[in-house]
Amino acid sequence: MERETEPSLSENSRRRSDREDVKIIEWEEFDHELTRLWSLSSALKLATEKKQTLQPKLESLIQVSTESLRRTNELEEMRQRLEARKLSVDKTSVSCKVTEQDVKKKEEILSTEVRSLLVGGTTLSIAKSKLQESNCQLEGESGYAHLKIVTNKLRKRQQYMISQVSFIYPLKIEAGPSQDQELESFPGGSRLVTKPLSQGSVRILGLPFSMAPFTKMSFFTDKKEVQKLATALGYVAHAVSLIAPYLRVPIRYPLRLGGSKTYIRDYAPYIEPSSSDMSLISTLSQNSKFVEFPLFLDGQDTTRAAYAVFLLNKNIEQLLNFVGEDSLGPRQVLANLKELIRIIQSPDYINYL
Repeated sequence: MERETEPSLSENSRRRSDREDVKIIEWEEFDHELTRLWSLSSALKLATEKKQTLQPKLESLIQVSTESLRRTNELEEMRQRLEARKLSVDKTSVSCKVTEQDVKKKEEILSTEVRSLLVGGTTLSIAKSKLQESNCQLEGESGYAHLKIVTNKLRKRQQYMISQVSFIYPLKIEAGPSQDQELESFPGGSRLVTKPLSQGSVRILGLPFSMAPFTKMSFFTDKKEVQKLATALGYVAHAVSLIAPYLRVPIRYPLRLGGSKTYIRDYAPYIEPSSSDMSLISTLSQNSKFVEFPLFLDGQDTTRAAYAVFLLNKNIEQLLNFVGEDSLGPRQVLANLKELIRIIQSPDYINYL
């Protein structure tokens, strides 16, 4: 029963709404209303026709608009790609400019090097031609023989000049054991060690030389012995200053001759300065000045004189090395000088190369 009542209620409501929609028109207004409806129908028909007429145009316009929008989007994408390409081209242009500048700099450097190579090549060719000329002059027995003859003459002349020095300052060995003592090590170390000579001592112009006063200097030291040592060292220094130019050897430690008051120069002295001497030595090193050391005992300070004797022996050792011999020791001043003169005056020196 309930199901049958529900449709009846819905139909009643529908009928009620239809009644409300129904408009009651009076007969006097029927013509007027009919005319209005007819005009509305005509306008609707006309609007429908226009709609049908405009619909293809509208669809074509929509298509055109869609196509235009698509092309606009494509153009925007192309513009963005073009901007990116333009930035890339700008970066490439800047990089090309930097590379061009680097290439110009390298070209300038290369041109400078090429000019240097040309100058070097010219110099090398000149040196090569001179070398070839020298080789041509030395080729064959005549060239070498001439060189050997000139060398022998030079060596004989050196022997003669050294013999004159030996005549002026004869070096002789006094027979018998000597009681003199010499330094085993230079005073630059922490202690001094002395040893007696096992053979007779060498004398120059009859004057002996010993390092003993350099280690035992006191108020009781014989002043005459000290003077003899200074005189002997002056003789040795003069002999060395004569022999070195004869051999065409510039000695490492130049001499300022003054007899028994001779000095030797050192451009880099090996001394242990006190705190008061540090400023002086730094000033000397900055100005590249030499320091002179006395080849004689001056007062109670024996270190400077001992170092001067050490440098003098180094000069003699340099001359010994030049003629192909080694030093007899760092303390054998007269023995090294005698050995140097003996080697130069020997017949083998003429054929020494």
